[in-house]
Amino acid sequence: MTTYVLSDETRRKFEGVSCATLCTALFKRGLRNQFIQDVRPVAPKAKNMVGQAFTLRYIPAREDLNQLSAFQNPEHPQRAAVEKCPPGFVMVMDSRKDPRAASAGSILVSRLMVRGVAGVVTDGGFRDSPEIGELDIPAYHSRPSAPTNLTLHQALDINVPVGCGDVAVWPGDVVVGDREGVVVVPAHLADEIAAEAVEMTAFEDFVTEEVLKGRSIIGLYPATKDETKTEFAAWRRTKGR
Repeated sequence: MTTYVLSDETRRKFEGVSCATLCTALFKRGLRNQFIQDVRPVAPKAKNMVGQAFTLRYIPAREDLNQLSAFQNPEHPQRAAVEKCPPGFVMVMDSRKDPRAASAGSILVSRLMVRGVAGVVTDGGFRDSPEIGELDIPAYHSRPSAPTNLTLHQALDINVPVGCGDVAVWPGDVVVGDREGVVVVPAHLADEIAAEAVEMTAFEDFVTEEVLKGRSIIGLYPATKDETKTEFAAWRRTKGR
């Protein structure tokens, strides 16, 4: 398990960059598959979700082991995970890309919010999704799903490596979500990726301003002319970035 600790400075950097920019920074390092597939926000939030991963793994439910009475056990892995996920972390659920039954509902997500968890992600579905969308916690899923998780999912392992939306997620990886989706940044790369993404974002903001003025992208994006680089440096000084 990683010993990486996400600093406040790096968290702030991730809060101000897009998943698209992060994917490009990761691609430069040969990482092509860090964007969780078919997962989107239950409801868009004003600020990025950022936190280290705390995971829960589901396997297919077996009927004799997944009756409603299973929830009476205080050590039931789903319930235990909700109580153990550290504040500031993101709870990531491996639901095998199966949204036919809920990975969790509004009561459990509310508990995560009250405990200070930074967000929750599943490659399955959430029940009570309208209520979850109104909560002050970022939540990402495939689609709404009313049936209880017990009908199809058995919660089994807490804080182990999982697959979520075809992405390998290791406990402690940095999970970033924006209004488009969720990207997973390997812990050992988090600080340098965050710093590079801030630089990339500044340049892309400069480029966007120029394009909206009518300028061609040739020589601008990417910046292949020295004068473009000089213009960008002047823009940064003007903007204080």
